[in-house]
Amino acid sequence: MQLGSFFGPVVVSVGAWIAWRRWRPAVGALVVGVMAWQLAKVVKHLIDRGRPADELDRIVQRNGTPIDGLGYVSGHNAVAFALATVLSPYLPRTGRFIAHGLAATVRIARIRNAAHFPLDTVGGAALGLALGFAYHLVVGIPADAAVFTEGHQVRPVN
Repeated sequence: MQLGSFFGPVVVSVGAWIAWRRWRPAVGALVVGVMAWQLAKVVKHLIDRGRPADELDRIVQRNGTPIDGLGYVSGHNAVAFALATVLSPYLPRTGRFIAHGLAATVRIARIRNAAHFPLDTVGGAALGLALGFAYHLVVGIPADAAVFTEGHQVRPVN
């Protein structure tokens, strides 16, 4: 679940810089990840709906289940899906599956931990995906990114 925490973008950004030495994935992970966390807070205050423990009479809470704050949208999911989306063009096919699989694991963990309803996590995922796609629209994706070069011979342009 910590991939979707506020500190997740910092760790992923440093890892992206070490792995690729490219500014787009490193800056994108940091900026889009933090933006996802902050925008999720804005949406939470606009919707103003509680967590499952606030809305349901009987619920099983596990250790670490948040008891304060608002439910819709899940900030952890917004961050996790934003990070997966920003990094996807630089990862090979299996890496993209793993990144989005980890984001989906955060989603399931937030539901299982009774921190969010399923719709909270869907909303968070949608927010994260939208921010990641918007980032790619604004800064672009280099032509030699993994998503374009997989299985193809890349020729340098003269």
